[in-house]
Amino acid sequence: MRMLVWGVFFIVGAAGLAGAANSSSDHQPVEITSSGETTYDNGVATARDNVAIHIGDTDIYGDFAQYNSQTHEVLVRGNVRIYRDVSLYVADEGIYNIDTKQIRTSNVRTEFHPYFLSGRDVNQQSSNVYHVEDASFTTDDSPRPDFHLHARTVRVYENDHVVFQNVTFYIGKVPVFWWPYLYQSLNDAFSFSIAPADLSSWGPSLLTQVTFPITDDIKGRLRLDYRGRRGVAIGFDSDIDYGKDKASNLKIKTYYADDQNPEINPTAEKRPQLDPNRYRATIQDTTHFTDDFYGIVNVTKLSDAFLMQDFYQSEFRIDPVPDNVVALAKTGSFYSLSAIARFQANDFFETTERLPEVVLDIKRTPLFGTPIFYEGETGFADLHRNFAQGSGFEDYGTNRFDTFHQLLYPNTYFGWLSVVPRVGFRATYYDKTRDLGNTLFPTNEDPLIPNFIPQDPTPTNPVIDAGSGVRTVVDAGVEASFKLSRTWDDVADRALGLDGLLHVIQPYTNFSYVHESGIDPSAILQFDRFEPSTQLRPIDFPQFTPIDSIASWTIWRNGIRNRLETRRDDVTVTWLELDTFFDVNFDNPYDRRTYSNFFNKLRFTPLPWASLTVDSQIPAFSSGFTEVNTTVAVQPASNLQLNLGHRYLNDNPFFTHSSLFVVGGYYRLDDNWGFGFQEQYEGTVGIFQEQRYAIYRDLTNWVASFGAVIRDNTGSKKEYGILLTFSLKAFPKFGFDLNFDPGSQGQ
Repeated sequence: MRMLVWGVFFIVGAAGLAGAANSSSDHQPVEITSSGETTYDNGVATARDNVAIHIGDTDIYGDFAQYNSQTHEVLVRGNVRIYRDVSLYVADEGIYNIDTKQIRTSNVRTEFHPYFLSGRDVNQQSSNVYHVEDASFTTDDSPRPDFHLHARTVRVYENDHVVFQNVTFYIGKVPVFWWPYLYQSLNDAFSFSIAPADLSSWGPSLLTQVTFPITDDIKGRLRLDYRGRRGVAIGFDSDIDYGKDKASNLKIKTYYADDQNPEINPTAEKRPQLDPNRYRATIQDTTHFTDDFYGIVNVTKLSDAFLMQDFYQSEFRIDPVPDNVVALAKTGSFYSLSAIARFQANDFFETTERLPEVVLDIKRTPLFGTPIFYEGETGFADLHRNFAQGSGFEDYGTNRFDTFHQLLYPNTYFGWLSVVPRVGFRATYYDKTRDLGNTLFPTNEDPLIPNFIPQDPTPTNPVIDAGSGVRTVVDAGVEASFKLSRTWDDVADRALGLDGLLHVIQPYTNFSYVHESGIDPSAILQFDRFEPSTQLRPIDFPQFTPIDSIASWTIWRNGIRNRLETRRDDVTVTWLELDTFFDVNFDNPYDRRTYSNFFNKLRFTPLPWASLTVDSQIPAFSSGFTEVNTTVAVQPASNLQLNLGHRYLNDNPFFTHSSLFVVGGYYRLDDNWGFGFQEQYEGTVGIFQEQRYAIYRDLTNWVASFGAVIRDNTGSKKEYGILLTFSLKAFPKFGFDLNFDPGSQGQ
């Protein structure tokens, strides 16, 4: 084997023989080795067979190479491999300039981990910027990739982003989608999913979505859906980060469906006739003008009241009535000032409009450096309660000015007793009140239903203006608590996760007295109003927020907290916690019983992989209702997770009797296969309200899931669905969605 080694000596000698003007010290040394014949003629060094060239941080390999000492370019042919920093270029032929570090190649294949790029011609336009013709782009490291993007031209900004023009997305050899322009960040997610589905209210369907960056700060998601019984639908979502430090964010969601059968109704609820042109447009924005001044926009316009239920089922379960609000907020160390505009963008939903509402909130803070604390809030609001169109109720409105001020004196006595007395005052002005002359009130005598709040106005029970008025409220109370504890250091049980035990007992009490005067509470128009709930309401201000439903009360709340704490990994954790409490109602307009239900809230976490939660209330002292909510979560093995829940509710005047069981789990069979399920059974009617089952398969570059869902909300109508999802997971930072509910697609 013959070897030729040229370093600085070769550069100097070659430059001298060729009469080059440039000094050798201006260029990096070039080292060339080969196993074949090497020659040097007129300043051109030629090497053949297993050629290796080393120039600084660049290594070049090929079957044939020539170095021109005048142009400072290296020509390489045959099995060309160019390594520079962490980048690799594989081509049939290439030219490398050692001065500019530019590369010109043909039929190149290169890697910008974890991306792979190939093309007909590569031309380095500037440092770390490449232009590729007739290019293919993929993350699948195989000779025959499962998927790739093919573009007429590609510009690669190394370690930053890639810009495609005239690009087509292929699965195998099948073209799936085309873009005239596409921006791909090398630090962010590109994803594609295709989901065949079959839901009884949709028919056989194909749901597709492509998520891609438009710029480093703008990401887009295109949805193309076809439903056999519904027709074609298209949507585009955008997520934009902007402003200082990219702390502000704008989300835009749009969706349009040409619904061929809008009369399809998977529920027992009656629907009006719907227009087949159904759409959604949502804007959600948070703008940080400064560190303490920001704005919020949350606006959703819908074509009808049932679009979310039909096409965004998972989102509908959480937020069935989207809000429409614009707000500005200024925060300080002890205050916050907010201005809110809430409006009725969709007249088929009831909305309490605030056009606007401005509120100054003073946080609890020491008063002039004394041990006395002050808190308060003052606000003005132009209020309108607009009912849903066709509901049969009449809208009403008023201007309201409300101011609240409270003093507190928290202190500790005897070194162990915490006492917080409080006294406050509230005044509220309404420019419109209700004439009670012929007003109808609820006739139900259930003690849990307030009897001082009139029925909502109708044409036969309208709001008759009684003029303006002022209501004043004086509140006073005291809150007290103390703690007792005992330690057992010798208690240890690995099976129960015990390493020492600390028992903490905290009795507490809260007495609240409220006296209102001025306007009759029944004459106040209801905006921030009483809403039915199974839980006890706050008896302190400003935590009690339905200010238009304030009436005089005297309530004494008593309770005791028990905590068992242990050591785990050098950290103190709560092993068991039990909170027990009830109200004594001397005068309670929201619960006219002498005693409230008896509450117990239990949290038991004996081990990191096992937990039990029980929230219960029973009418221990008098009549009432019963509620028990139980949740159990265990992970007995690393590949198995189980969850069990039960909700029991009986004899509540606002909510129907329920005995709901929910059981679910996930089992990972091996590195490639998994199984998940969830079942929801309503015991009072003997109906499986919902059943979900899914199998997951982890492929090399995709995750496939096949799932089925059965819903039965009424006992008379059932909805069936299946979903087969393929989610691309090979791109970095892409979290694939394992949700197998057709209604959740795109969430």
